[in-house]
Amino acid sequence: MSPDVLAGALLGLLLGVGLAMIAGQLPWLRTRDLAARVDPYLRRSRSASLFAGPRAASRPRIVLENLLGPVAHRGLGLLERLTGGADQLDRRLRLAGRRTSTDSFRIEQVVFGAAGLVLGIVLALAAIGLRGASPLLGLFIVGLGALCGVLLRDYLLGVEITRRASRMAREFPTVADLLALAVAAGESPIAAMERVARTSSGALPEEFAATVADIRAGTSVSQALTSLGSRTPLESLGRFGEGVSIAIERGTPLADVLRAQAQDARESSKRELMETAGQREILMLIPVVFFVMPLVIVFAIFPGLAVLEITL
Repeated sequence: MSPDVLAGALLGLLLGVGLAMIAGQLPWLRTRDLAARVDPYLRRSRSASLFAGPRAASRPRIVLENLLGPVAHRGLGLLERLTGGADQLDRRLRLAGRRTSTDSFRIEQVVFGAAGLVLGIVLALAAIGLRGASPLLGLFIVGLGALCGVLLRDYLLGVEITRRASRMAREFPTVADLLALAVAAGESPIAAMERVARTSSGALPEEFAATVADIRAGTSVSQALTSLGSRTPLESLGRFGEGVSIAIERGTPLADVLRAQAQDARESSKRELMETAGQREILMLIPVVFFVMPLVIVFAIFPGLAVLEITL
């Protein structure tokens, strides 16, 4: 395919997309969406008031929508449909330990999608110019690149959540023992958590510092400990918060509860390690079969071959 034909095809594609976008904004061609008309009259949550004003959008979203207009609005809506709603994304950001807003993360997804779009355009041009592929295949590569960029950012967020959960699982037994020692020495549970947050470093002490800050701000101890389990990806930490709050309410010796929680965390880590070893058993056979056994066979057969050559 000649460069002139390729340039004409790209210009025609851009013209068609532009005309389709202009036609989509015409009032008499726009679809009447019932959900958009009913949405302002619906209650967002059970605790929200019907007379409460709508939540203001963050500054990055306002800037992006002002720059790109309806394209940005539709792009952000498409991202929400692909990777979950705002509430689910906000929970995942809390589990990952990120303090950014959902709109900032959506903008990061748009940036990743733009990078994937550029990479897809480069690959499509290379496929069309060098291999003589069809323009439809090039268009498919461009769309696939943009989609892969968006999904890559969502996948990296999941990786952050998994790493943070594993890091908290390693820190939890030690932190629970420190809390037990502080409580056994005569400190209150809040003072013990504050001491651990002040003298330790890591993901779990940071969450304890946030819990202490919530309690100092007026939140009850049970609610703060419950929210500690809800904003962390570690299930044992949620059980820890519930156990500590129940022990405080019922007057149970807290040091014994904390030691039991630390022992349960160690047993859980051992059990997960054994499960991981069982899952990796097949993978561990690969170096044995393909590297160790051939060497053993060579060392076993080579002396016999050498003796045979000498006798012959």
